[in-house]
Amino acid sequence: MSNQLKSSLAACLLLASMACNNNSEKQNTAAAGSTENAAPTGQSGVQDDASAKNVVQIAVGSKDHSTLVTAVKAAELVDALSNAGPFTVFAPTNAAFDKLPAGTVEGLLKPEKKEALTDILQYHVSVGVFKTDMLQEGQVIGQVNGGNITISKKADGIYVNGTAKIIASIPASNGIVHVIDGVLTQPVK
Repeated sequence: MSNQLKSSLAACLLLASMACNNNSEKQNTAAAGSTENAAPTGQSGVQDDASAKNVVQIAVGSKDHSTLVTAVKAAELVDALSNAGPFTVFAPTNAAFDKLPAGTVEGLLKPEKKEALTDILQYHVSVGVFKTDMLQEGQVIGQVNGGNITISKKADGIYVNGTAKIIASIPASNGIVHVIDGVLTQPVK
């Protein structure tokens, strides 16, 4: 074996040994009953106050989207929407959720309704970035849940499925958030 290869192999073994020792120390600390709170795992646990906010951070920072944030947390979609994306999120306001029949939101937040809640939320998300200047009359966009939305342009603005008006658009580090004044529902087939 050449000296260079031996040196490289020794360096790899040293790094592997250090990693194993570090992992053992972490496991021993955990086994000893560490009282520290466990940090969030996944993308949502990344702390970065300098970069542009992702789609989840934008929603969390908006007082008008607390119902949406509660729903995203209940459906366990925070990490998925914190990933690189890119995503276009059609984000209903609290007032949009208030337009639903009484008890609808509360019912969907129950653990046994998680699958239905996830489907509804995924119907509000597209993969890719669709800025308002890219949206065209009659444009059909596929959603994460497999459904489609249709864009329409009226004199007073851009609508999704003919009923939810885009009232603001906010760029995010992993896509764009279109604030809408209605909750999107899939057309009945």
